[in-house]
Amino acid sequence: MDKILEGLVTSSHPLNLKKLIVKKVVESAENSINEEQCKAMFTLTTRLVLEGEDYFQKQVGHQVLEAYARYHRAEFENFFNRNFVLTLLQEGYGSLDRKDVLIIDYIHSGLKLIMSCPSVLDIFTVLQVEVLRIVCERPEPSLCARLSELLSDFVQCVPKGKMSISFCQQLVRTIGHFQCISTLEKELREYVSQVTKVSSLLQNIWKAEPCTLLPSLQEVFAIISSTVFLFGGSFISDASFEPSVALASLVQHIPLQMITVLIRSLTTDPNVKDASMTQALCRMIDWLSWPLAQHVETWVIALLKGLAAVQKFTILIDVTLLKIELVFNRLWFPLVRPGALAVLSHMLLSFQHSPEAFHMIVPHVVNLVQSFKSDGLPSSTTFLIQFSELMHCMIYHYSGFPDLYEPILEALKDLPKPSEEKVKLILNQSAWTSQSNALASCLPRLSGKSETGKTGLINLGNTCYMNSVLQALFMATDFRRQVLSLNLNGCNSLMKKLQHLFAFLAHTQREAYAPHVFFEASRPPWFTPRSQQDCSEYLRFLLDRLHEEEKTLKAVSSMSPDTMITDGNVQPSSPSGADGFPRPQSTGWKSDDKTLIESMFGGKLQTNICCLNCRSTSQKIEAFSDLSLAFCPPAIDKPAQNMICSPTEKDDDCIEIDVAPETEPQSVNLPSAEEGVKDSELKSVGREIQATSTCVVGAPTCESTVECANDSCRNSERDKPMSVTDLLNYFLAPEILDGENRYHCEKCSSLQNAEKTMQILEEPEYLILTLLRFSYDPKCHVRRKILDNVSIPLVLELPVERTTSVASPGDWNRDGDLPDVGGNLAKKLKPSGTEDMSCTQLITYVLSSIVVHSGTSSESGHYYSYARNINNSARCIQPEKTALTSHQSQIVGKETCNSVVGNDKPCNDMSKEWFLFNDSRVTFTSFQSVLNITSRFPKDTAYVLIYKRHSSGDIDNVQSNSSHGVWVNGEPPLQKELMDAITKDNKLYLQEQELNARTRALQAASASCSFRPNGFDDNDPPGSCGPTGGGGEGGFSTIGRLVF
Repeated sequence: MDKILEGLVTSSHPLNLKKLIVKKVVESAENSINEEQCKAMFTLTTRLVLEGEDYFQKQVGHQVLEAYARYHRAEFENFFNRNFVLTLLQEGYGSLDRKDVLIIDYIHSGLKLIMSCPSVLDIFTVLQVEVLRIVCERPEPSLCARLSELLSDFVQCVPKGKMSISFCQQLVRTIGHFQCISTLEKELREYVSQVTKVSSLLQNIWKAEPCTLLPSLQEVFAIISSTVFLFGGSFISDASFEPSVALASLVQHIPLQMITVLIRSLTTDPNVKDASMTQALCRMIDWLSWPLAQHVETWVIALLKGLAAVQKFTILIDVTLLKIELVFNRLWFPLVRPGALAVLSHMLLSFQHSPEAFHMIVPHVVNLVQSFKSDGLPSSTTFLIQFSELMHCMIYHYSGFPDLYEPILEALKDLPKPSEEKVKLILNQSAWTSQSNALASCLPRLSGKSETGKTGLINLGNTCYMNSVLQALFMATDFRRQVLSLNLNGCNSLMKKLQHLFAFLAHTQREAYAPHVFFEASRPPWFTPRSQQDCSEYLRFLLDRLHEEEKTLKAVSSMSPDTMITDGNVQPSSPSGADGFPRPQSTGWKSDDKTLIESMFGGKLQTNICCLNCRSTSQKIEAFSDLSLAFCPPAIDKPAQNMICSPTEKDDDCIEIDVAPETEPQSVNLPSAEEGVKDSELKSVGREIQATSTCVVGAPTCESTVECANDSCRNSERDKPMSVTDLLNYFLAPEILDGENRYHCEKCSSLQNAEKTMQILEEPEYLILTLLRFSYDPKCHVRRKILDNVSIPLVLELPVERTTSVASPGDWNRDGDLPDVGGNLAKKLKPSGTEDMSCTQLITYVLSSIVVHSGTSSESGHYYSYARNINNSARCIQPEKTALTSHQSQIVGKETCNSVVGNDKPCNDMSKEWFLFNDSRVTFTSFQSVLNITSRFPKDTAYVLIYKRHSSGDIDNVQSNSSHGVWVNGEPPLQKELMDAITKDNKLYLQEQELNARTRALQAASASCSFRPNGFDDNDPPGSCGPTGGGGEGGFSTIGRLVF
């Protein structure tokens, strides 16, 4: 077969014929052949891949090699072995030099094909040594980029231990040798891409092995200073070359929190000579020309301020005069303009002893201003306003040169002019003599844990959809406590990872936690990493995974009852099951077979379809974990069947229950407060109302179907925005199946018009509502967002169908879903025979959390969440109209602020219990802010709502647990494994804080400085790409957000 393939690719046959035969060869890989034939085929395809004369031959080599390697794995493992890889790297292949990028690409492809084979470990060991040797030989950017791709995909090949430090240092030095001679845009873009791949590899190594960061930075300084630099060791640089500006690509990966320590060390180290510092600072300023560098200006300004603080004015003067024109010229380039303007402003405003530096750029100012005025871009206007302020400050300070300044003032006459007081303030803050403590103010303050006491979640790159959902679940108090109380020692399940995440969110002292492990474990396979996703889809997938996982563990446990899944020991006395999951108690479920997800988020929904011809009814009962609420079509008004009580706000904090009025006696609406309801009456929502009974006997009927379509069932307040109550009503409203949607009735044996209704049979502990805001546009083939404002009730009444037997009214007392009410209700029922009776109970829910989507598309935007701890002691429910139904009046009508709260806490304290979770940032907020979010920011809309079922027994449960000393402050004790991990991390955090404190102590004697560079504001909006924009938390663990 190899001879056929070799003859084919070198023949002159038409290309289409060649491709057809190659396809046959690839298909023949499934056939069994001996080892010699396999080796011959691998040898031929390797030669085609590495030495093919054209693209077709190389492509054929890749296709056939991959096919034969897949079906003949053992033979390929023998061929692609340790010695073969070593030979390729040290000697090359045929005419190819060992430094050819094709060699690295071939090895990269080979590793993918034998990744599951044991021999790959030997190849990893070889590569750990060889990649260090290759980097020491200063490879070209293209080869270094391909090598970085290989190491990024196969981190096992990265040198370990002491070799990793040497590897990082040599890689830094290799970047310093990079050069791009071409001036073509395409080649320049390719060069920048190659450098970015190499710097990203270094970033990953720094994150995986933090011990390599400081030696790498020492190497950077040794290169740019071109002298001996002692920073815990000595490094001698090679002065025979000019370091590449590609080193700027590393700056964005250095933690900004290290500026204080590093700059202080540099400026106070006696071994760093002035000439070396001058050279290093000049080269750092040259980095401003690197197009994708971030924070270069921050480091440059910090070093300038640090030198001013130690009064090294000679270096500052020399550098300013050498580089001021270069920095000014960078203003012409949009990509680097903001950074260049920041550095130029600092250099000019601090250089106050002489007009020499300013006068060096004066001849070029007018041309720059006129050019930016002519293009009319918004960014140009913003720049001109800032630049005009700088020019007015300099002209004010160096007055007496009218011949030089008049053309500038003429060019700036149409731009705003700062007041004299502002000019004086800017000059006073920027002088070198005022920089004694400027080092601490060149960055945003190193923030400790939020004043809220809550921990944020670091955005790992478009993971705000996950962060917002996890914070909402964490704030679901009962669910969090159940998760933390599980005994999962020795188990590596997703629930264990969630428990670990919740434990750190609850007990870490850090301001934000990076959920790397949980993200990788919980991300749906079809979710593309680092791209925006749908948070509701993620939530549904997460809950389903947790549910199925627990079912599997329970099944395994039931087969081996004497073996505990978690640690191999049976603990019969433990309240938890043998699978490590607790048996739900006091949850209202009638059996112990429910998973934790079912007990917390599971409900049951019944769908009834009634044939309008024969009146037969089919029923289907389904479990649900969330309800997806569609928006009502504009031309269709919703009937009020299963009408849900809509709370309205009172005094911003207390909630009133508002009930839609009933306009016709035959309507199935709940009665209005004006009409009232007798104690002996209970109307069935979605049923036919009988004259002498409030419950429906037997199967549901269809008599009242058409009546709900008339005007009496329509919302009378069309001018108000729709509410969650409206959407729930629309969800539960009857639907007529006609036309193309007709129902096939088995009794009629034909398609018939029918009525479809849905009823909730079992309510969940936590009710998740998803507002279906994204609709598919068939014309543009995109999912568009519905930006309609939806009012969110703090208290919601959910209609749930109850069924009981008239012959045994005591069953109401045994129903855990009707505490305290069922007995009284059963006494008031008037049984007739022994048939089942159905009636509707309104279950009270209180709002727990809201996930907000900011943006106009499901594929972009940003997610953040509002949430609160649901404690009955902090709840205030005040119904406005209590004449609802007999049982509802017992549940809601008698609840006042005093009776529910359980103490004298006023209602207005509710405004202090809400939190805004926006990735790393957590802040206090109020429910009023939640209600007004869409009116203030039209693209920010509530997307996922989580309601907590209100139960009068919650307080007793918490107090009972606390009284026995089992839970502290209502929270369960952590497992030892979790507590040890948190203790270790908190100790590390305290050591980091101590280091920062020691650094700040060195600056305590210096006077404070009020200067803050542009862009750093104490009042920045919370989190990354939040409702008003704004940057996220900085830091080594924070990956740049790419949300919009």
